[in-house]
Amino acid sequence: MNNAITWFEIPSTDFERAIHFYEKAFGITLRRDSYAADGKMAVFPHGDQEGVGGAVVHMPMLKPGADGAAIYLNAGEDLSVPLGRIEALGGKVLVPKTIITPEIGYFAIVLDCEGNRVGLHSPR
Repeated sequence: MNNAITWFEIPSTDFERAIHFYEKAFGITLRRDSYAADGKMAVFPHGDQEGVGGAVVHMPMLKPGADGAAIYLNAGEDLSVPLGRIEALGGKVLVPKTIITPEIGYFAIVLDCEGNRVGLHSPR
């Protein structure tokens, strides 16, 4: 087992708003897809099929929230870049950029535009 996490899903109530939030915060493009009879997903870019992947999802049974499991997204080389975009996109910074250790890097915790608590991590 190379990674403890293999897949993650971030629930949304407003699918397009959530996609916009993550695409603009991280400067990426999510790949839109569907699953199940009434589900939609927008997949985060990830490397090979053995790497960790995830998606913003929209399905009636899934609800955004700040009380569930925490995921940490790769914030690139410098956490300050996506962190600086969060509030303008309708999110909120809960824990500012904080050093873990010089070897591990930095983290921050935000609420996304849907109300999900999401962690961010970077080496700088």
